[in-house]
Amino acid sequence: MILLHASFRRLLLGLCLALFGLSSAEAAPERSPDQVIRDSIDELMSQIEGRKDYYADNLNELEALVDASLDDIADFRYIGASVMGRYFQNASPQQRSRFVDTFRQTLIDTYTKGLVTFDYRELRVLDSQRPPRHDDQASVAMEVVAMDGTAYPVSYTMRLSDGEWKVVNVIVNGINLGLTFRNQFDQAMREQGRDYDAVINNWSPELAAEELEEGGNS
Repeated sequence: MILLHASFRRLLLGLCLALFGLSSAEAAPERSPDQVIRDSIDELMSQIEGRKDYYADNLNELEALVDASLDDIADFRYIGASVMGRYFQNASPQQRSRFVDTFRQTLIDTYTKGLVTFDYRELRVLDSQRPPRHDDQASVAMEVVAMDGTAYPVSYTMRLSDGEWKVVNVIVNGINLGLTFRNQFDQAMREQGRDYDAVINNWSPELAAEELEEGGNS
């Protein structure tokens, strides 16, 4: 398994969640999942190309750019329920909604900072993709290429929902992020005596990033 440098770990965490920033107009189901990923990443990257210094000084604008494209492509209730795991059923509707909102904001913050802070040579969707096992599920493989040429593998799990392909999980450098986040939530619940509000209030992208780094170095 490739070991992650601390800075590239954060970049990968942000980039692997970039798919939540795809516009719904780009997610037409008549196109293959890998083409959706390819075109949408190119579109988003083109919006910040040559403007990293500007956005570094105006993070609120970049955050708004990322946030504006989230609603239609990401099923955050599905993702939030998956991260909460067995605790989702006993959470109140208000707690479920608040965690989804909090989780969403961690993605925005982490990705925004990663975009302007770290350099990479290339983001490439692989030409060779595994055929889907089911008509409504697919896996798309890509690589994040560091400036030194090291390629970090990223795999997106996608499902067809309401006529649109949506990302429901990501595996980066061999680390299953959905499972990582779920384990983090479970650990926090046990440490906080199953206090939902305390766990939600203290949910942090830094904790998630550290969990990913720890797994990558194991």
